[in-house]
Amino acid sequence: MMQTYRLVKQAKMIKTDEFSSVFNFRKRISTPYLVIHYQPNTQQRTRLGLVVGKKTAKLAVSRNYMRRALRECFRLHQHEIAHVDLIIRVQKEFSKIDFIKINQEFSALIEKLNARVNAQVQYKDKYAN
Repeated sequence: MMQTYRLVKQAKMIKTDEFSSVFNFRKRISTPYLVIHYQPNTQQRTRLGLVVGKKTAKLAVSRNYMRRALRECFRLHQHEIAHVDLIIRVQKEFSKIDFIKINQEFSALIEKLNARVNAQVQYKDKYAN
C-alpha cells in the first residue's frame, strides 16, 4: 500500500482541551528552536498542534511562516512518528534561511520521541505480566 503525504483533518489538534491534556501530561523534548510536548494516544495516527507565541515573533507574517514550515516538516515525517498527540512550540524565531536547520532539528526530535515512546511501551510490556 502506498503512503500518502496529505495532512488530513484528523491529524490536526484544534480544541483547547486536547492541548491542555498534552501539556498536563508533562512530557517534552527540546532543542534550541523547538520544543515538542507529547502524549501517547489510542488513535491510529499522530496528531499535531502548533504553538507560536507573540513573544517569539511579533509579526503575524513570521508566526504564520513558522507554522507553515513546521506543518510541512510534520507532513513529510508523519508516517515515521509513533502514535502520539504532539504539540510543537517554537522557542526562537526562525526564517526561510533557517529552514534546513529547522528540518534537521525536527528530524532529531522525532528520533528522540520515537525512542522514548518505544522505551515506555517496552517498559509497560515488561511489567504488565
